Amino acid sequence: MVSETKDRPAAGIMQQMEPGIRRIIAPNPSPMTYWGTNTFVLGEGNVAVIDPGPADPTHLQAILNGLQPGERITQILVTHAHLDHSPLARPLSDATGAPILAFGDAMAGRSAVMHDLVARGLTSGGEGVDASFTCDITLSDGEIFTAGGLEIETIWTPGHFANHISFATQGIVFTGDHIMAWASSLVSPPDGDLTAFMASCRKLEARQDRVYYPAHGDRIDAPAERLSWLINHRLTRESEIMTTLSRLEDATVPALTREIYTETPDALIPAAERNVFAHLIDLATREIVAATPQLEANAVFRMRGEKN
Repeated sequence: MVSETKDRPAAGIMQQMEPGIRRIIAPNPSPMTYWGTNTFVLGEGNVAVIDPGPADPTHLQAILNGLQPGERITQILVTHAHLDHSPLARPLSDATGAPILAFGDAMAGRSAVMHDLVARGLTSGGEGVDASFTCDITLSDGEIFTAGGLEIETIWTPGHFANHISFATQGIVFTGDHIMAWASSLVSPPDGDLTAFMASCRKLEARQDRVYYPAHGDRIDAPAERLSWLINHRLTRESEIMTTLSRLEDATVPALTREIYTETPDALIPAAERNVFAHLIDLATREIVAATPQLEANAVFRMRGEKN
C-alpha cells in the first residue's frame, strides 16, 4: 500500500538524490505504483530523463520547470511500455526535441512461448500496456551510450514486461519495475514471463552494483540482499505449487490458486491465478510440469512422470 508517513516525498518536486541524479515523482499514487512513478533526470546542462511517466500535463510541466536555468533535455529513456512509465515520452519529446530511447515497442522481446499463448487466446490481465508506444532509437542488450554526460549501459531485463530494460552507470542501476523495495515485481503472462524474470535476476545478481533506483518507491542500498529475497520468494512459491500439484488430481489454475492462496481476498484471486499460471508456464518450459491437452490457461496440469 501507499505510505502515508510524513517522510513520503511530495510529487512534482525535483530532488537531488546524489551527484548527477535527480528525481521527480509523478502524481499517480496507487496500490500498483506506490507513491507514484519516479522520473529520473541524469546529468547537468544537457540532461537525460528516465521514465517520463503517465500522460499527465501537470507532470510534464513539473519536469520542465524542475530543470535548472539553461538546462535542456537531450534524451528520453524508457524502461518499458506500461501506462505509468511511457505515455509522457512522446509529449516530452515534442516539447524538447529529444529522441526517445527504448528496447522497442510494447511487443518487443516477447518469447516464443508467450507468442504461442497469445495465438491461442491468452490476453493481458489489465496491467496497463501502452500499446501505442514507439521509440526513435532502439537499444540492444549490453549497448553502451552517453546520456546526461554519463556512460550508460543497457541491461535487457525482461520478466515484468518483455521490452523491459534497466540502465546502469557508475555502480548504479535504474531498475524500472524489475526490482523494487516495497513490493515484488508483478509477473503476469503474456506480458510477464517468469522464466525471463528469474534469468534477469540472475543477470543483475552477477553484476554486484552498489545501489538500485527503482521506478516506484525508495532507492535500494543493498541490491544483493533484495535480489536474494526476490529469487527466494519466487522459489518458495514454485515449491508450494509443485507440492500442491503432486497431491491434486486434474489440477487447474483455479484449483491450485484456491489451495495456495487460502487467505487472499476474492478481489485479488484473478491476480493470484495469473501468478500461478506464470509459474506453471515456467515449470512447463523447463519440462518439470506437463499440461493437457496443451499449455494454456484452462489446461490440466500435473508433475511430469505422474500418471495422466
